[in-house]
Amino acid sequence: MPIHPNTHITNSTFNSALPGPDDIIRIELANGIVILSRANFNSPSVVISGYLPAGALFDPDQKLGLADFTVSALMRGTNNRSFQDIFNALESVGASLGLGGATHTIGFNGKALAEDLDLLLDLLAEALRRPIFPEEQVERLRAQLLTALAIRVQDTGQMASLAFDKLVYDGHPYSRPEDGYPETVQAITRTDLQEFHREHFGPRGMVITIVGAVDPAQAIDKVSHCLADWDHPEQTEPAALPPLNPRSEAKTERVTIPGKSQSDIVLGTAGPSRRSEDFLAASLGNSVLGQFGMMGRLGEAVREKAGLAYYVGSTLSGGVGPGPWYVSAGVNPDNVEQAIDLINKEISRFVTEPVSDEELADSQANFVGRLPLSLESNAGVAAALRNLERYQLGLDYYRRYPDLIKSITSEEVLVAARRYLDPRTLAVAVAGPD
Repeated sequence: MPIHPNTHITNSTFNSALPGPDDIIRIELANGIVILSRANFNSPSVVISGYLPAGALFDPDQKLGLADFTVSALMRGTNNRSFQDIFNALESVGASLGLGGATHTIGFNGKALAEDLDLLLDLLAEALRRPIFPEEQVERLRAQLLTALAIRVQDTGQMASLAFDKLVYDGHPYSRPEDGYPETVQAITRTDLQEFHREHFGPRGMVITIVGAVDPAQAIDKVSHCLADWDHPEQTEPAALPPLNPRSEAKTERVTIPGKSQSDIVLGTAGPSRRSEDFLAASLGNSVLGQFGMMGRLGEAVREKAGLAYYVGSTLSGGVGPGPWYVSAGVNPDNVEQAIDLINKEISRFVTEPVSDEELADSQANFVGRLPLSLESNAGVAAALRNLERYQLGLDYYRRYPDLIKSITSEEVLVAARRYLDPRTLAVAVAGPD
């Protein structure tokens, strides 16, 4: 039904459509698993999403990629089902289930009709608890991983990102690629996969969100049926993240990839964690710098006016630790130095003078307006609930979010920008032809 032009939408109307304490059910099982659920009977489907703390932080240097390899192998066979049986079961009901590795966690996402939620949870529980890592499947997977790494070496964007991480996070776990290197993946054995699973996979620290056409109490019962008896007293505690040493000077790294017609630039530094008090201010500032509209100030200056880039924009990747705040650009190799100079000028302006009232208001309206759009799907809500738990934002966070965004001032944006983006200590990585 269309909204009449004279209809007034109040803040309470806006907020009531967002997840909150009155419609999110959160419970922690005795074994440490946290379940969050929200019903949505406007759709016949249900989505599950979650994580557990078994990420790449646990990888030894000589076997980087071990966590990623392990999680990629979980669905290659279990005590009860073969690789083919698992995917036949999913395809027979049109469901999906995937698992992937990250730095701090391994994550999972699945979707099915509500009537097939039991099957989806059974398959997830089997993959997490009882994988058998069949030798033949392990070697097939290794070949796929090595192929992906061979492709990575020829990708200017990925190689620039790898070089950038090494510059910014020198001596820190964030400097290491989660998927490892060819020699480290080659060194991983089936026994390594089995031991990594035995040591790090368990219920403690696991979070699962369920959103869709299922009553939350029923969803919790179904999860409990599959996972409440999972017990692992010797499960390794989450790896501690060491402090990041502050940068004292600017550094540049160049990666030569012969035969390429484009160079990719990644320029920036370490930014705030998601839990930092100034994360939202920095995020609004990042929108002005290189995201809003045609990629913000950077898009206007570097691409539209100067014509120096095929693409340019900025990204703020706040996570558990100090995620990177960086500018990325794809340019003609002849324009690399000019593009870097112009990007540096825009960053210097960004940390020298406050953003304008119009720039701030535009970004605030964008942030507030896109929130309900991101929560239109079950998958969007499931991811949102997962973030509430991971970053301890509170069940009322999305109800408070519009006011939090609107209360941020241009001065707060400037303070955040100056705290992280020091033009004198930025790292620059370039990958492309010699």
